[in-house]
Amino acid sequence: MSQSPIIQFEHVNFQYESQTEPTLKDINFTIQKGEKVLIAGPSGSGKSTLGKILNGMIPEDYPGELSGNITINGQSFNDLDVFKLSFEVGTVLQDPDSQFVGLTVAEDIAFALENDAKPQSEIHQRVSDWAKRLDVAEIISNHPQDISGGQKQRVSLAGVLIGDEPILLLDEPLANLDPAAGEASIELLDHLSHKEDLTVIIIEHRIEEVLHRPIDRLLLIDDGKLIANDTPNQILKSGVLTEVGLREPLYLTALRACGIEVSELPEVDELSKIELPDNGTAVLQWDVEHPIQPNSDGAEPLLEIRNLQFNYPNRSIFNNFNLTINKGEMVAIVGKNGTGKTTLSNLITGFLHPNQGEIKLAGTNLDDLSIKERAEHIGYILQDPNQMISKDMIFDEVALGLRLRGLDEEIIKEKVLSTLKVTGLYPFRNWPIRALSFGQKKRVTIASILVLDPEVMILDEPTAGQDLAHYSEIMDFLEELNRTQQLTTIFITHDMYLMLEYADRAVALSDGEIIADTLPINVLTNDDVVKAASLTHTSLQSLGTLANLENPARFAQGFVDYQKEVRHHE
Repeated sequence: MSQSPIIQFEHVNFQYESQTEPTLKDINFTIQKGEKVLIAGPSGSGKSTLGKILNGMIPEDYPGELSGNITINGQSFNDLDVFKLSFEVGTVLQDPDSQFVGLTVAEDIAFALENDAKPQSEIHQRVSDWAKRLDVAEIISNHPQDISGGQKQRVSLAGVLIGDEPILLLDEPLANLDPAAGEASIELLDHLSHKEDLTVIIIEHRIEEVLHRPIDRLLLIDDGKLIANDTPNQILKSGVLTEVGLREPLYLTALRACGIEVSELPEVDELSKIELPDNGTAVLQWDVEHPIQPNSDGAEPLLEIRNLQFNYPNRSIFNNFNLTINKGEMVAIVGKNGTGKTTLSNLITGFLHPNQGEIKLAGTNLDDLSIKERAEHIGYILQDPNQMISKDMIFDEVALGLRLRGLDEEIIKEKVLSTLKVTGLYPFRNWPIRALSFGQKKRVTIASILVLDPEVMILDEPTAGQDLAHYSEIMDFLEELNRTQQLTTIFITHDMYLMLEYADRAVALSDGEIIADTLPINVLTNDDVVKAASLTHTSLQSLGTLANLENPARFAQGFVDYQKEVRHHE
C-alpha cells in the first residue's frame, strides 16, 4: 500500500444548518490507497454524514458549518467541488432510486461512459460485462423503476464501478439485497479491491455480513465521535459494538453466552479461524441446556389468497398462488430479489390488481374495497421511506393519517407522542425530516402507520437502515402488539435472524411460487430451499457445525430463543 494516504481527515467537525449541535466532532483518520474500510455506527451517529462529506454532497447539497482539514487523493477538499470529486469518489447511495438517470438499466449503467464521450463499441462492451458481473444482464432492457430493490442496488453498483474512480464509497449497500446476493456483492468488492487496487469504503451497520470477506480496518462512530479505529479482530474482541447498540457477529454473542472468553481467542473476525476451547464442549453443554421453545399455533384464518394470478407486461409473477395468514401470526416472507415478495404486498394493499383469483380479509373480498378503505385495516410500510413521506416535520408526518380521519387535535397529540416514544423518535419530535438518516426516516414511516392501529401490518424490509437497538425496539413493540392485540404482522425480509427471532412461520418464495411454508428453523435446515430462495445459513449454524453438534440449526434457533427471553426480562 502507498505510504501517502488517499484520504485524510484532521480535526473535522460538521454542523448542519438546521441543527444546534455538531453531527461530527473532531474526526481524525487516514485511509491508505487499496484499503478496504468499514465505517459503522448506530443510526444517527454521523456515519452517513461522513459519507456525504467524502463525495461532496456536504456542503454542496447539505449546507452547514464544516471545519478541519480534508485531503482526497492528494488534493485539498477546499479545491474540490462535486464535479471534481466525482472523478475521485464513486458513490453507491443508500437509496438507489435517487441515483437513476437512464430510462433503462443499460442506459443507467452507461451514463458515466457517455458523459466521458467513450466510443459506442466500448460502451456496449463494458455495459455488457458489468451487467453480467453484477447479475443484472436479464433485466438490462427494463426501466430501473420497475425492478426490485435488490436489483436496483446492483444496477447502481454497476453504474459506479464502470467509471473506474480510485475510491468506491458504499452507503448501506446490503440494505436491499437478499442474503445470497449480499454475500456475492461483498465477494465482488473484495475481488475488486485486490485486483484493481481500489480503495473501498463501506458504510454499514450489518457488520457480520460485511465481514463475509476480510476488511483492513473498522472505524466506529458514536454520537458524532470516532471511538475506535482498529482491525476488526481487535474491535470485536473488545465488545464495544454491543455497548453502542450495534449487533456484533452472532457467533461471538453465542460464544460469550457459552462462557467462552472471546478476548482470549487469537482470531475472532473469521469464524472458520476460531479455535474452540476443549473442542467445543461449552457449546455442546449450552445446546443441551437450552431446548427450542415451541411456537403457538394460530388457527383462525384472517388473510386468504386463492388462485391468484398476476402478470407484469413483460413476465408472469404468480400463477394459481395460494396462501393463508392466520389472525395473530407473525409471518416472514423470504426469497431472492425479484421473486414477487413486494408484488404480493402491493396486491394485498390494492396498489396492484390480480389478473384473476381473490384476496379476502376476515371473509371480505378486498376487490370490493378501495386502497383508502383497505388502508383502514392493513398498514403497509414501504421498503423506501422516501416514497411514503409527504410532510416536512416528523410530528406532522406521523399525525397525517389521524388528521385525515378527523380526530380531535388533543387526541392526535397524545397518540402521536406515545407512538414516537415506542419507535425511539420522541427526542426528534420537532425535527425536520430532511435532517434524519435513512434509518430514522424508516422509523418515521413505521410510526405513521402504527399510530393508526391497523389489524394487519405489512413491513417491507423493516430492518433496512436500522441498528440493533432501534431494530429491537421496533420489532419488540410489534411483537408486543401481536401478543396483546393480536396484530397480524407480515414482514418481507432478507434478515435470517429477524426471521428466526420473530416469525411464527416462514414462507419462502422462488419464481413466484411457495417452496416452503413452515417453521423458520425448517427453512434453514433445507439446503434446497436455502439455495432456491437465495438465503444463507446463519453463523450460529456454522458455529454449531464447528462444535460438532448433531443439529446445528436447532442450536441456532435455541440461541435466538434464549436471546429473546433474556431481552424480555431486561
